[in-house]
Amino acid sequence: MPRPISTPRRTPTALLLAWGRGDEAALDELVPLVYGELRRIALQHLGRERTGHTLQPTALVNEAYLRLVDVKRIQWQNRQHFFAMAARVMRRLLVDSARAKRFRKRGGGAAMASLDEALVVSSEPQRGLVELDDALNALAAVDPRKEKVVELRYFGGLSVEETAAALEVSPGTVVRDWRLAKVWLLRELSGR
Repeated sequence: MPRPISTPRRTPTALLLAWGRGDEAALDELVPLVYGELRRIALQHLGRERTGHTLQPTALVNEAYLRLVDVKRIQWQNRQHFFAMAARVMRRLLVDSARAKRFRKRGGGAAMASLDEALVVSSEPQRGLVELDDALNALAAVDPRKEKVVELRYFGGLSVEETAAALEVSPGTVVRDWRLAKVWLLRELSGR
């Protein structure tokens, strides 16, 4: 009896490229491969939120996934590109949620988040996610690559090497940009 021919599993990059060409079956294969990583990123972000926030990791991943699937005009390049976009989408979702809470409470109760344990950007222990987003937008106006480095490392959870590949720069450039962006954000968030 002949053995069934098994098709080799495709890599996330191959699946992203196939999906970008319109292969809907590639998306079905891709989801289980990236879901765990998206959930890890969501847990990382929500772990920085204040206690009692309303967003749950599964809800954040599902909403990010729905927005990513709805983006038809993107020509996916590779895994790093996908996670860079996921980072951007999660950042937008978290900031929109924080802005909505702030609006409902007329300026109070915005979700709190620190940039990360190694990044102390203020004399206050934590800064609001909205203020961080505003500072990142200001950084983007001055130096878009440094803003992308922060977005990929902080919101996307990418390593130095993955960030370098996504931005097509050297790891040393990412390390320098990360260090300078932290200093810039410290100054911006502390009001100096």
